[in-house]
Amino acid sequence: MGQPLTVGIVGCGAIAAQYLRTIGRLPQVRLVAVADLDPERARATARPYPGVEALGVAELIADPRIQVVLNLTVPAAHAEIALRAIAAGKDVYCEKPLAATSQDARRVLEAAREAGVRVGCAPDTVLGTGTQTARAAIDDGLIGRPVAATATMMTPGHERWHPNPDFYYAPGGGPLLDMGPYYVSSLVTMLGPVSTVIGAAGRTRAKRTIGSGPRQGEEIPVTVDTHVTGVLVHESGALSTLVMSFDAVATQAPNIEVHGEQGSLVVPDPNHFDGPVLLTRLGEDAARELPVSAGYTEAGRGVGLIDFLSDREPRAGGTLAFHVLDVMESLLASAHAGRSVDVESTCERPATVTLSNPATRGQGGVA
Repeated sequence: MGQPLTVGIVGCGAIAAQYLRTIGRLPQVRLVAVADLDPERARATARPYPGVEALGVAELIADPRIQVVLNLTVPAAHAEIALRAIAAGKDVYCEKPLAATSQDARRVLEAAREAGVRVGCAPDTVLGTGTQTARAAIDDGLIGRPVAATATMMTPGHERWHPNPDFYYAPGGGPLLDMGPYYVSSLVTMLGPVSTVIGAAGRTRAKRTIGSGPRQGEEIPVTVDTHVTGVLVHESGALSTLVMSFDAVATQAPNIEVHGEQGSLVVPDPNHFDGPVLLTRLGEDAARELPVSAGYTEAGRGVGLIDFLSDREPRAGGTLAFHVLDVMESLLASAHAGRSVDVESTCERPATVTLSNPATRGQGGVA
């Protein structure tokens, strides 16, 4: 199988723990070093893993042992860290979104093309058995020609549980840019790219109160839309209705439904890798659960790194991530302009994932 992929993590915040668990289970990937603006946090992150070093950010990016820089910084820093890694000749895998703006994301992709390196980006949840089994059902014609989908995410807001939720309510945040990548990436994976969007948006209040941690009770400003809804017109002609909200208490709506001329699918939460896919065929009285037929089993955040071992663009790749970001920005632009907006970018649907367990392949793991 050759040598494992060597990775360095920049950004040791809350999400890093999930990536560390996954990397520790992937024999194809070896963690070399971690870095953070807070050196003590980097040292604490590295401590449980013998052989993993805590380095400065510049030192990690320049380290010749590292093939891929795993960029887990806050969205506002995604482009800066990615561009620095690309300039050092490294492949880059970013936490979502690819950048805080599509303009910055375009700079990242252009720099990567010029440097001959690759860019990947979360969410790689679309590589799990949930979205992949649903996609296989669509590709196999089980619902006939797809005509519509709905995608719904409604919550009171992350400040109720996150001790430092400021970035959720600053540019680059909000329910659409925070949670939308999971939903839009899944919709594009199943139904193809989006050509036009029609949106509406609003916000309920100008401040939010932190509900946990040492800053509990502190108010933070809200500078982004906290309820976004709209219609995505796919190039195929299918219409997806999207609702993303930090303003609602709860919902009983399925996370995603896909409707075709001959059947309908209930697709599991795209923020997770697995879950049941339910099919109701025309003329049937009840939904039935489909057998798992595609995707990575027992996957976790970071499984998309495996694709850097091949020569193709990662399936959780920069082109897909840029299109998803472009769709979301276009939806916000449509909401503010009060008219439909054409999406300038496009992408190919990523290749399907053969049903497999990535933890049983190859050699390597956490150093």
